Amino acid sequence: MSKPNIKSLDMMKFTAMTPTREEKISKAPAKKLPELKSYKANELAAALHPTVQHLVVAEVIDAAPDVKTFVLKADAEAGTKALAYFSAGQYLSLSLKIGESTITRPYSLSSSPKEALEGKYMLTIKRAGEGLASNFILDNWKVGEKVTASAPLGVFTYEPLRDAKTIIGLAGGSGITPFRSLAKAIADGDEDAKLILLYGSRTLEDAVFEAEFKELEKNCDKFKLVNVLSDAEAEGCEHGFITADLIKKYAPAGEDYSIFMCGPQAMYNFADKEIATLGIRRKFVRHELFGEYRNPEKDADFPKGKEGKYTLSVKMAGKEFTIPCTSEESLLVAMERAGITAPAQCRSGVCGYCHSQLLKGDVYVPKSVDGRRLADLQFGYIHPCITFPVSDVSIDVPPARTV
Repeated sequence: MSKPNIKSLDMMKFTAMTPTREEKISKAPAKKLPELKSYKANELAAALHPTVQHLVVAEVIDAAPDVKTFVLKADAEAGTKALAYFSAGQYLSLSLKIGESTITRPYSLSSSPKEALEGKYMLTIKRAGEGLASNFILDNWKVGEKVTASAPLGVFTYEPLRDAKTIIGLAGGSGITPFRSLAKAIADGDEDAKLILLYGSRTLEDAVFEAEFKELEKNCDKFKLVNVLSDAEAEGCEHGFITADLIKKYAPAGEDYSIFMCGPQAMYNFADKEIATLGIRRKFVRHELFGEYRNPEKDADFPKGKEGKYTLSVKMAGKEFTIPCTSEESLLVAMERAGITAPAQCRSGVCGYCHSQLLKGDVYVPKSVDGRRLADLQFGYIHPCITFPVSDVSIDVPPARTV
């Protein structure tokens, strides 16, 4: 039996349905429709993707020198009844009030998805030199501290339709945090993959989660830890840096594998060159966001002679601000320093949450982190989080969502 062809239907017959519909509507009782949020699909969407999560610090754990793990639970008094579920590798964007400025910072969840269902998140944060947010958090967060966070965000997650069955994880410093989440998810059976983790540290004492990873390795045959020490030698550890030869040493022979990488910008710059020699398909190489892009003036394509101080004019929801900025810091950082609450989440040029219009002036955007669409380039839109001024600049910025 042949399938009906829509072109064979008499469309005029549908017009006869109008009087019938009008009659039924007129006879229907005048009942108030349920609120949109009451529908099951919307309830699920709100649970998984809340506009804001109100959290409270339940425990503070010293994880390593200058590294603390903060256990967060839902703050029911502030309106968050349960934590949003997430995939291993995602992050929270925190809203922080520091002095007169309100800033955001993304931090990877180090807890497992299963632990979220048990009512807790874990953020493991390392002090970062002159890092404004990390120093503030480590110096000020105590048990009972109220925290405002986003829903879980990010795409540094395992996807079996795209990724290979075996993952070679490359972690450096505090970039270990999403790999703890992934390793735990694999051990819990929430992810069906094998993880071989090459973890770069200066010394074994600097390696976060060392004892926990060793215990996990004993109990899960799908997880293997390889410590790579740059400044020391230790039994059972590799010495030096994570190179192409080291990756080949631990990668499965004769089969595809994915590389997941998370660490500081310098690590990416080095590792990307090493990985390029392996001939791995592009889809098998995944990078987590590394946050603030630093030292743009050292890039080969940075406009020479344009280093210096400039003026930034900001238009936002009918208000105008004129503030100082420099070529060394992004436009987003300049706004935050001036006390302007600008929209931001990933701070790495990917999510597009800070999407703004460049009205006037010249800017530098590093190619390696330029996540704009072709239409953005055509019509003059930028991501202030990875945009650096090389002249006086004027931009139109959407207001940050207040919670």
